[in-house]
Amino acid sequence: MSTNSQDNKDGSDEKSALKEELNKKVKEKKIVVDELSNLKKSRKVYIQQRNSNVFFLADRGQTLSHCKKELDVMKKDLQDM
Repeated sequence: MSTNSQDNKDGSDEKSALKEELNKKVKEKKIVVDELSNLKKSRKVYIQQRNSNVFFLADRGQTLSHCKKELDVMKKDLQDM
């Protein structure tokens, strides 16, 4: 029985750590969305290519829309936990 309770404790600790990490990412994404929302229309936006240090010029509106969608998905995942 002690093994079972230990497994449950480890599982809840792991779930708590995942939830904390996701919550941190949600906060970061909120800041990105806020920053993009408050940019002047004439400002340029660059996005980083995945797993690379290369940045590409991007459309501000499309980038904002994409970030909002990602934020919504993250919030939903956080609520489902």
